[in-house]
Amino acid sequence: MQTVLVLDRDQMGSGDPDLGARILKTFLQKAVALQDLDAILMFNLGVKLTAADSPVLQELGMLDERGVELVPCGTCLQHYGVEPAVGTVASMDDIVSAMGKAEKVITL
Repeated sequence: MQTVLVLDRDQMGSGDPDLGARILKTFLQKAVALQDLDAILMFNLGVKLTAADSPVLQELGMLDERGVELVPCGTCLQHYGVEPAVGTVASMDDIVSAMGKAEKVITL
């Protein structure tokens, strides 16, 4: 595994939530061009991005079609009551394993 992206919130950066949501959407649109991106690991608020009403569902779908694994934390999904529309539900063991195998881990 080359590169994994970690999304632990439903926005990019800390600050204005509307701005954070908007720039995360743009980032994910551009991330389709990242050839060495293998997986996106999501936990805490980041799992909300996988919901059917997610503002970035289309972008995640494009990444999934390109072969990027979408990996939301099962405990976090259950905590927030989110039923994922994309991705493969994983345990924290799976998430830690993916991070350990990665050459590069990027946290937004």
